[in-house]
Parts: sequence; C-alpha cells; structure tokens
Amino acid sequence: MTQAAGQETFGYLGLGLMGVPMTRRLLDAGYDVTVWNRSPGKATALVEAGAKAAATPREVAAAASIIFMCLTDASAVEKVVFGAGGLASVPGDGKLVVDFSSIHPDAARSIATRLKAANGMAWIDAPVSGGTKGAVEGTLAIMAGGDAADVERVRPYILAMARGFTHMGPTGAGQTTKLCNQVIVGCAMAVLAEATRFAVNAGIDAKRLPEALAGGFADSIPLQLFVPRMAQGIHSPPLGHIATMLKDLDTVIDVAQDTASPVPMAALAAQLFRMAAATRGADADALEIYKLSAPKV
Repeated sequence: MTQAAGQETFGYLGLGLMGVPMTRRLLDAGYDVTVWNRSPGKATALVEAGAKAAATPREVAAAASIIFMCLTDASAVEKVVFGAGGLASVPGDGKLVVDFSSIHPDAARSIATRLKAANGMAWIDAPVSGGTKGAVEGTLAIMAGGDAADVERVRPYILAMARGFTHMGPTGAGQTTKLCNQVIVGCAMAVLAEATRFAVNAGIDAKRLPEALAGGFADSIPLQLFVPRMAQGIHSPPLGHIATMLKDLDTVIDVAQDTASPVPMAALAAQLFRMAAATRGADADALEIYKLSAPKV
C-alpha cells in the first residue's frame, strides 16, 4: 500500500513492549513513520520494515504531522517534550501529539498546556489497555482526552492499532479513564492469583479454570489470559511490568485522595504489587504477583 499525496505523516517515540508492535501495524497499513527510541538499537527491525530512524524527538516532530509516543512515565514524557532536542523545540502549529503513556492526569494537563504555549502543538492523552497481545493483534482499547476535532483527526490512524478509541472528555480524561481500567486490572490480577493458588493448593488443575468457568459470571478476558500463564509459570515475554502496575495504582490512590474517593481494593492491590516488586523485582512480569503466595520449599 502506498501513501496518498497530502496524507498525514507519523512519528512514534518510545519503542518498548507496546511501541514496537503498534508502529509495525502503522507500517503494515502503509503509513510513513519516523521512529525514535532512547536506545537506538530497538529501531533496527522497524527500519528494516520501512520506518525512518531519527536521532532525536525533534527530528521526529519535524518530519511528522502526528506524533505518537508511549513512554515509561511522566518524567520520560517531560524530557522528550521539553528536554534538549525535544518536541517543544520545533514549530508546532498544525502538529498533534498523541500520548499513549500512562501518566498522572495532572501531568498530562500541565504538559499539554505548556507545549501549546511553547509552539502551538496540540495534545491528546490516549493511554491504552490490552497489553502486548492487543498491540500485536490490533485489539487495544484506547481512551482519549483532548479536543473533539483532534480526536476525530487521528481516529482512522488509531484504529490501525486498536479495536476501540473512545473520546472521554477534555485533556486528562483519557488518563483518568485508564486509572479506572487499572483499578479493575490490578485488582483482577491479585484476585486471580489468589484463586489460582487456592486451586493448586486444593488439588485442582488450575490450568482448566478458564475452561471450567467460561460463560459463567466469573469469566473474563483476564481469567482466560492470566490464569494459564500463572499456573504454568509463563512470564516471558511479560504482559506488563510490576513497576508499571504499581505506578498506576499509586496514581489511583493519589487522585482518590484529591477526589475523596474510597479505593480500599486498589490500595490493597498496590501493596501486593509493592511486595512483588520487592521480592520478584520491579521489571518482572506483573503476573508474578502469583508467586507471592508460593509455598516454602
């Protein structure tokens, strides 16, 4: 597929677990994509697939009308936007950033406002749900905060990478929606780890739980995806890192304090992931929370 004259051009910043497969889907759809990553080696396979490599975020912004990015945390986003060679250092009128990173809603609002003032570049906060499997298969759920016209501008391109793209409100609303998602997913991981260990200790084949519970009230995508991996000890490649889930749950707790929202289950899940980080390592697969309850040998 060749790109039509006058069509949008794209950049992608951050080629981690999500960035690589999402960029590959854009390339497979025939789009012109310029990529950057702090570790340049991660761009090699994408360049071989047709992407153009850039040495700095500034070069990506100069080449692209729509800049996608998926970074670790708000500090990384801040550096890419406002650091040396960052997005703020190029003329930005008519350009649009779509940030797939999961960061604090306040950080999203602050960065968006400051970037607009610096060079006129617009911003959509668009965190994702669905993990690496969803990124590879194009089945991600993406929730957006920003101007409605900007959201519609990027919709056809987002849907090359995702199954769903929902505009939730003004800047920051996408991040708040992702926090709701993380309350559900983080608590589900903790509960499914408990159920799986209970099954194992009681002598049931935990690998058959998804089959046995399919179609009932306990059925869910997390049940079908997480339990077999827990029961069989499959943690590579990771579906997500412990550190990422803990960061998001800690953000939930912070926002909950500001909004007087009781979040006892999310707070408990955060403590379990904190224990998992201490015992399994922050970069371990989040599903290793199951190993917290492993019997002593």
